[in-house]
Amino acid sequence: MGAAEPPIAQECVEGYLYCRGPVRLLVLRRPPERGRIWVPVSGKVDPTDPDLEGALRRELQEETGFTEFARLFPLDWSVPFDGPDGRRWRLHAFGAELPGPAVPTLSREHEAFEWVDPAIAIERLHYEDNREAVRRLLAHLAPPGPTDPSHV
Repeated sequence: MGAAEPPIAQECVEGYLYCRGPVRLLVLRRPPERGRIWVPVSGKVDPTDPDLEGALRRELQEETGFTEFARLFPLDWSVPFDGPDGRRWRLHAFGAELPGPAVPTLSREHEAFEWVDPAIAIERLHYEDNREAVRRLLAHLAPPGPTDPSHV
């Protein structure tokens, strides 16, 4: 029998802001003291948050100023990882659609932003789980495949 997974000490959320026509994603750059890496909106779930979506809405507002979304949905994917405190944390990914590429009001957590093509976002995002979340978002947004005529 394998070792039991350590308990999750902290739940986290991340939001992939996008707009359509064509699909563009918002990526944010951390300041020098945080490595100048490109990331999505992300943060810890606070005890006062009603649920994961509530935590995401709070983080989206804190980091970008955005409060209204055409669509906000879970990507049905979570990633456990070792947090900076040495304990096990878990990240829950969401898609957040805006009507168009608006200018965010950045918090001190970020020094720059860009609306980019998904392929550029995948290249630029620092963490592999961020790149995988973008791929999952794109799969979520893809139109359904052709109907199999044998099932009509």
